[in-house]
Amino acid sequence: MPIRTADEYIESLRGRNLRVYLMGERVDEPVDHPVIRPSINAVADTYRLAEEEPDLASAPSSLSGRRVNRFLHVTESVDDVVMQNRMQRRLGQRTGTCFQRCVGMDAINSLYSVTYDIDQAKGTEYHSRFKAFVARMQEENFVIGGAMTDPKGDRGKPPSGQDDPDLFMRVVERRPDGVVIRGAKMHQTGCLNSHWLLVMPTMRLLEADRDWAIAAAVPVDHGNITYIYGRQSCDARALEGGEVDLGNAQFGGQEAMIVFDDVFVPNEYVFMNGEFEFAAPLVERFTSYHRRSYVCKTGLGDVIIGAAATIADYNGVTKASHIRDKLVEMAHLNETIYGNGIAASHESKPTSAGNYQCDDMLANVCKHNVTRFPYEISRLAQDLAGGLMVTLPSDKDFDSPETGPILRKYLTGRPGVSVDNRRRVLRLIENMTMGRNAVGYLTESMHGAGSPQAQRIQIARMMDLPSKQALAKKLAGVDEDDGDGEQA
Repeated sequence: MPIRTADEYIESLRGRNLRVYLMGERVDEPVDHPVIRPSINAVADTYRLAEEEPDLASAPSSLSGRRVNRFLHVTESVDDVVMQNRMQRRLGQRTGTCFQRCVGMDAINSLYSVTYDIDQAKGTEYHSRFKAFVARMQEENFVIGGAMTDPKGDRGKPPSGQDDPDLFMRVVERRPDGVVIRGAKMHQTGCLNSHWLLVMPTMRLLEADRDWAIAAAVPVDHGNITYIYGRQSCDARALEGGEVDLGNAQFGGQEAMIVFDDVFVPNEYVFMNGEFEFAAPLVERFTSYHRRSYVCKTGLGDVIIGAAATIADYNGVTKASHIRDKLVEMAHLNETIYGNGIAASHESKPTSAGNYQCDDMLANVCKHNVTRFPYEISRLAQDLAGGLMVTLPSDKDFDSPETGPILRKYLTGRPGVSVDNRRRVLRLIENMTMGRNAVGYLTESMHGAGSPQAQRIQIARMMDLPSKQALAKKLAGVDEDDGDGEQA
């Protein structure tokens, strides 16, 4: 039966016998682990939103002939690309964290056009395979995780030049009925919370790197896969039994290393196999989609701005002009990110395969702003919160009959505001700017979909200085053929 509700999604993750390690121990059932469960709740909210706001979070699909979750939808118009952004901001507002499905959505749309292009050039059957795969995912309403980033080893060498060839995902055996792949994928957002993984190459490849040019779909519960869960700041608080100290007790993000130990993939789930010259277009199209997907951070920004305004209110300083000015600056930065991202989506153009690809320049500008602005928004939020955000005693101190009354006496704010409400907001700001959800709001903003330099390289490639120089020279009346430009 296809998954319909958030609760059905959560139940679909049970009993899969995944090989998961967290803090040195194997996790028997990830669904019930207190560190992992908030990230599952965040993905579950993508199903809940599709039920509550179907026009926003679902769309009619020409592949399956039914209305499908927008995270599984192939963009069939400019409006489809724009609606992805609107959905992403809404989910950021609802969860205050990374909801972990944008990578899969962007992988679907980039592979859709690249498989078509490979078929046109090579006479392969990847595109029909991929459409059949996506249609099945839509029918079952599964979560797809994208897996692109390799360990990379020596960054100065290509995959074929590494001392250890497994530092990039590769094909170790080709059989008549499929391939065997080996390697690892790093920092994989929401991988345990997915049903399938889309493995893709991580960089431009050379002919010598043919064995590393592999794109394929693999079920998350494949027996030859191991997951090693990444630490997050303050994550052990989830093991302490309190609630307020967590800041955001309901929702969280997730990243893990995925180790593929000779995983067999049948041909029907192989979408690139040695076509090295198409690795670069795939990476560029994926990162273009994914960089404008970072408008999700504006949803988180809305939450932080709201928290900063609330703590200013609780502290009794809302009438101070500098407080208002800082909130205005936070909103300005947040909306600048959103404006870039949604403009990239509005400027989408159809690919040869028929789906729509966002504007690459604007997408890269969006993500480059994301590498900066959330840090300034967070700094201003911490400024408005004050030092108590990081010196606030624990839940247990507030629950103690000895220290609780003392804390409630001395940590009061303006009249009419409870100490508990004040500390809840302080913990939320801590959670999002330096706690576990700072992973999704700050570090992910810096390095997700490529580091700042990756965007600068793309911007440099696309800024077209000659045409801009021609505009300036025309208006200035420059004539470089008149012979007056000679110097003595």
